[in-house]
Amino acid sequence: MSRITRSLIAAMTLAAMTATATAQDVNVYSSRHYDSDDSLYEKFTEETGITVNRIEGKADELIARLAAEGANSPADVFITVDIGRMGRAENAGVIQPVTSEVIAANVPSHLRHPGNLWFGVSQRARIIFYAKDRVANPPRTYEALTDDAWQGKICIRSSSNIYNQSLLASIIEAHGEDEAQDWAQGIVDNMAREPQGGDTDQLRGLVSGECDIAVANHYYFLRGFDKDVDGLTSGIDNLGWVWPNQSGRGAHLNLTAAAMTKAASNKAEATALLEFLTSDFAQQHFANQNNEYPAVPGVGLDQDTARLGFFVPDTTTNTAAFSANASKAQAIFNRVGWK
Repeated sequence: MSRITRSLIAAMTLAAMTATATAQDVNVYSSRHYDSDDSLYEKFTEETGITVNRIEGKADELIARLAAEGANSPADVFITVDIGRMGRAENAGVIQPVTSEVIAANVPSHLRHPGNLWFGVSQRARIIFYAKDRVANPPRTYEALTDDAWQGKICIRSSSNIYNQSLLASIIEAHGEDEAQDWAQGIVDNMAREPQGGDTDQLRGLVSGECDIAVANHYYFLRGFDKDVDGLTSGIDNLGWVWPNQSGRGAHLNLTAAAMTKAASNKAEATALLEFLTSDFAQQHFANQNNEYPAVPGVGLDQDTARLGFFVPDTTTNTAAFSANASKAQAIFNRVGWK
């Protein structure tokens, strides 16, 4: 579907939301762009009788729309694929707390905002990949990526990428700003090339030989098994991975997160949908459809995700720190010249 077509559909859906929303509707602004989520919302409607009206778009655009619409916004629920942008929604004042015993019981506290403004519905690991034929002893921690041994060998995305911003924000929380700046400078010094492209492009760099080490979210790698990804699948058997910091704080995971909008007029329906997102069905959906890790403990993984093996996640750093430290992270990126 073209971007123009999606925009037209979004505009039509917004008009329909405003004109026809009833007490049995819930209106969602979502930066998740997976057609497979249709089955998720259909299941919710089947169980509750509540119709889900959804607009998809880039998170920053949806936040701007929520702010512009103000109290007149038709949106009840906001979903974004990372905590950094959910933090932007918090700062813009467009979301409100949700009190739910179901959510509190299902989602661990470090995956929830301390003031109940948002909670995680799935997790995305940012890990280290390497070329097996060129790297015998890969770095085992995020900190080790700055070692001189990796000078000129690392592929990683730009500083504008929200996944990198959240990773640096977590390092600020763990080590303080000074050490975090030293880390960022070390990464810049060890880059094989100027940052370019998305996570898949970092993995392609391993296949092509442009770099020996790459940092990427785990599911971009797994997509190379699910389908033929140009420049990745053909060389994927030569790529290894490392779950970082397994003897320390654990691997960094970002979140797909959900919140109730400040303008929500269908609060009961919005709460029902938010609680549904923590159900076994929804959690299994996230695991199966995009190779994400469930936010609710005990939910099984799909076969592809399970191939990455057991790992220790970082459960000591509250994910709220990713947005709280975002401005500090960006300032560090600017100071060290991370483009």
